[in-house]
Amino acid sequence: MSQPDYQLSRNAFGRLVFVDKDHQVHEGIVPIRAFPMTAPEQGIALLNVHGHELAWIECLDDLPEAFRILIEAELASREFMPEIKRIDKVSSFVTPSTWWVKTDRGDTTFVLKGEEDIRRLSPAALLITDSHGIHFLIHDRLMLDRHSCKLLDRFL
Repeated sequence: MSQPDYQLSRNAFGRLVFVDKDHQVHEGIVPIRAFPMTAPEQGIALLNVHGHELAWIECLDDLPEAFRILIEAELASREFMPEIKRIDKVSSFVTPSTWWVKTDRGDTTFVLKGEEDIRRLSPAALLITDSHGIHFLIHDRLMLDRHSCKLLDRFL
């Protein structure tokens, strides 16, 4: 494990702060996984608020523990993505519509602004974005119960 040539911390507002080797301070940096599904612990970029890369991390395990904990916490807060297990009902088949769903994190409702907010990740996987920008995942729409499939098909 080698020591990076930068410092990483949180400010009083909870935002990540990056101090480079020239002592230039960058607040509000964002870690982004290059391969979130296939290699979540490898290939992580630290980006500034303008989207410019400040540092590249080959592997999280190579970082000092304090840096790794900060980055993992930030990634976890950004990657909150409940998985939809069942669609109980929708308010309307035209958008915007309110959806009542059961997720792996409990029951919830959300507003779907338009059909374009349902994105296909694969032939069976879908990513649904609600009106607040929260992403909901359906790993395999073909594995949903019949009622859920019927409701979902009206939007696909």
